[in-house]
Amino acid sequence: MKSLTASKAVTALMLAGLVLLPLYSQLSGNIFILTLFTRIIILALAAASLNLIMGFGGMMSFGHAAYLGIGGYAVGMLAQEGVGSGFIQFPVALAASAIYALVIGALSLRTRGVYFIMITLAFAQMAYYVASGLARYGGDDGLTVYKRSDFSGLINLSNRTQFYYLCLACLLGVVFLIWRIVNSRFGLVVQGLRSNEQRMQAIGFPAKRYKLVCFVISGTMCGLAGALLANNTDFVSPAVMYWTRSGDLMVMVILGGMGTLFGPIMGAVVFLLLEEFLSQITEYWALIMGPLLLLIVLFGRGGIMGLLGRAGRG
Repeated sequence: MKSLTASKAVTALMLAGLVLLPLYSQLSGNIFILTLFTRIIILALAAASLNLIMGFGGMMSFGHAAYLGIGGYAVGMLAQEGVGSGFIQFPVALAASAIYALVIGALSLRTRGVYFIMITLAFAQMAYYVASGLARYGGDDGLTVYKRSDFSGLINLSNRTQFYYLCLACLLGVVFLIWRIVNSRFGLVVQGLRSNEQRMQAIGFPAKRYKLVCFVISGTMCGLAGALLANNTDFVSPAVMYWTRSGDLMVMVILGGMGTLFGPIMGAVVFLLLEEFLSQITEYWALIMGPLLLLIVLFGRGGIMGLLGRAGRG
């Protein structure tokens, strides 16, 4: 009971801090912290979507960043063609991500283990090279989004505070949706497939169908993060789809606690704050970050949420 209380207390403090952050930014005059945490929230959304298939579904996708790029390019390409309405851009971003996830899932779920990982990586790299070859939309140099998505006055994405709360609302909405999924009959079947796929198939559950639906939902959620990221940076480039970005998302999930509801958010906050802090100290920050993350993974089984659980029991 204490372990649950400890993890819930830290989670509540984190969420309260995220909600009150714009107020602190306004009172202190620190605009940078609001910009930084907007990025953190968007990538936390992407990590949460990966956790749905990796933590709850046991599908180790190494190409999840592809949906970030697809969602971002959907916004950027439509803006380039004169379509600035968010009511068009965001649904197109979600639909494009869902279709790509459907194609990847239909092929990669025919395999298991390292083969599944390599196929998802291959598809992500394919998307990366396609984006690099789109000369009309910037190619390797990326695409500048000159105007943020327009929601007909309902919300102004150029306003830092309004955009921050939109991103936070999307994150909490996705977390709520994941909670509903994993506690539904569908989610229990997916978790059962992770534990013992052969037994679930013997009972009569179509394993590939359930896993494919979960895979598509996850990719669609990440496409939403990509659409928000393009609006946040006013820019989208093939680099956002590179395999190292997928690796970062996996680290966030593992660091926070794979298979936990708020673990990916915790992992994203810690990972990106460490990255920001260490990069200001030295240009060789990765040499410090790597061993730190390695120690946490080796001695902190279950990630940060697991450490909180053991601290509570102690």
